[in-house]
Amino acid sequence: MSSPAIEADRLVKHFGETVAVSDVSFAVAEGTVLGLLGPNGAGKTTTVRMMTTLTRPTSGTARVAGHDVLRQPDLVRRSMGLTGQAATVDELLTGRENLRFIGSLYGLSSSYVRRAGADLLERFSLADAADRVVKTYSGGMRRRLDLAVSLIATPPVLFLDEPTTGLDPRSRVELWQVLRGLVRDGTTLLLTTQYLEEADQLADRIVVIDRGQVIAEGTALELKDRSGTASLVLTVSRAADLPLARSLLAQHVSELHVDEAARQLTAPAEGLHDMTRVAAVFEGSEIELDDLGLKRPSLDDVFLSLTGHRAEPLSDDEPTEARAS
Repeated sequence: MSSPAIEADRLVKHFGETVAVSDVSFAVAEGTVLGLLGPNGAGKTTTVRMMTTLTRPTSGTARVAGHDVLRQPDLVRRSMGLTGQAATVDELLTGRENLRFIGSLYGLSSSYVRRAGADLLERFSLADAADRVVKTYSGGMRRRLDLAVSLIATPPVLFLDEPTTGLDPRSRVELWQVLRGLVRDGTTLLLTTQYLEEADQLADRIVVIDRGQVIAEGTALELKDRSGTASLVLTVSRAADLPLARSLLAQHVSELHVDEAARQLTAPAEGLHDMTRVAAVFEGSEIELDDLGLKRPSLDDVFLSLTGHRAEPLSDDEPTEARAS
C-alpha cells in the first residue's frame, strides 16, 4: 500500500500553560478527503498550522506527501496548498495579477503561470472577472480565487481551514462542486469545518477532536451508527387516527414518541427490516399513512453525543496564541 498523503504523528502543542493540541494522530490516504471536525477552540486550526509548517509542534511531527514538517519544511511547503479561514488575496490586484504574483513567488515561469492561470480562472468560473480588481469581487468569488491561487503550483495536497465560512448557501454549494472536481483529479484534501453538512457531503473519513484530543474517527456512516440507533418515523394522514396508530405501534416497539402536532410517531429501529415489519402491520389496518421512513442519526447528533453540545459555527476557532504563532 502507498504511504498516506497526510499524516499526523502524536502532535502536541502548548501555549504556556494551555494545551491546545494533545497527542493527535491520523492519516489521510492519497486522493481522499479528511474532515476535521470539532467545537470552537477544539484545536483544529492549531493542528493545521503545525502540519503546514506555520507553527512548530511542542512534540510529535507530521508528514505531507512523505515529507517531515520538522526536518523538511521547504519540501512540505512545495507539496501543499493552504486556504485559510479568510481569503488572503490582494484586493488591489486583479484576479489574473494575483495568480501571476503567487506564481512568481513559487519561481514558476511566466509562460506556465499564464497558461495555468487562465485554466484556473476558467475552472473556478472567474474568467469573466479576471481583469477586475479583487475588491469588486463578491465573497464567493474571493474564496474561489483564494483556492485558485493555492493551486497555481499544482500541489498534490491541499489544506482547507473552514473554506466556506461566511459564504451564502449557493456559493457554498458551488465551492463544494469545485472541491469534488479537485479530488476526482487526484488532489488530497484536509478540510476543517464547523458545518456538519459540509463534512457529510465531502469527507471520505472524519476525525472529531475536542479539547485538543481525537475523540472519534471513521466514515460519516460509521460515526452516525456509533451515536445510537436509527429511528422509524411514521406520519398518519388523519389526526383522529393517531391514538389507534400509537396503540398498534406500541405492540411492536420498546419505546415510542408521539408528536401530535406533526401527526408523527417515532420509535428506535435497527434497520430496514423494522420498517418492513411495521409497514405490514399498518397495511392490514384502516389507518392511512402519509409517510413511513427510516431516519439515521445526523452528524449533528454524532457531535452532540461525542462532545456534549451541538456544533455552533463561531467567529474564532483557536486561542489567540495559536493564531499569532
